[in-house]
Amino acid sequence: MKSRLVLRLLLANLAVIAVLVFAVPHLMVSPGPLIAGHRDLETDCFACHMPFIGTPASECIACHKVEQIGRFTTKGVAKTGNVTKAAFHQKLKQDACIACHGDHEGRVKYRRAAGRFSHAMLQAAVLQQCGSCHTAPTDTLHRQVGSDCAACHSQERWKPATFDHARYFTLDRDHNVKCATCHTGQDYKQYTCYGCHEHSRGKIAEEHRKEGIRDFENCVRCHKSADEHDIRWDGRDGGLRRSRGGYDD
Repeated sequence: MKSRLVLRLLLANLAVIAVLVFAVPHLMVSPGPLIAGHRDLETDCFACHMPFIGTPASECIACHKVEQIGRFTTKGVAKTGNVTKAAFHQKLKQDACIACHGDHEGRVKYRRAAGRFSHAMLQAAVLQQCGSCHTAPTDTLHRQVGSDCAACHSQERWKPATFDHARYFTLDRDHNVKCATCHTGQDYKQYTCYGCHEHSRGKIAEEHRKEGIRDFENCVRCHKSADEHDIRWDGRDGGLRRSRGGYDD
């Protein structure tokens, strides 16, 4: 008899809890307050959530039309002044709002991929258009190197930059100059060593031909620093091989 009474009380409590979960979910299961823009939905959980499903993107898009994000308010009013860079939402591969946004914790910009926005969510055609979302740095170096962000940075981690100039040529002594001295036309995949008074094409050609070197246009293939005695050359043009200390046949 006593066990039946306990069972009935337990079932009654469960029934009350179940009713309360659906009647006042914002008090029973809400993990916290909503962001300011959604504050008027504080007591209407089912404006965004579907029972036993969660928050599908379709519920978000019902108010936040993807083609209008960053350009219009949810009321359809055009944004004035500088259009927010949130317009990149039109370039996403699929609608997956909660991959980045979590309203009950405030606006979580970079929840995905260990706390960072995943560029894999973007369409392939816009992956190299960094300037459409990111403001170009204004420091001295970046004012020289132009807009080829991928030459130094990856989309997985912005810092640290991966480019190491010393892998190609050490910027020591007189070579620590402005980028445009060697890289003309802001094409940093190309270079020339004929921009200095000591390195005229004629003089370089004469010196190398005396040593039997015919292929001397790709300077950094042999010269990795300002040390003229530290020359690494594989002799692929059929001439002599020179290393620190002398020549080899």
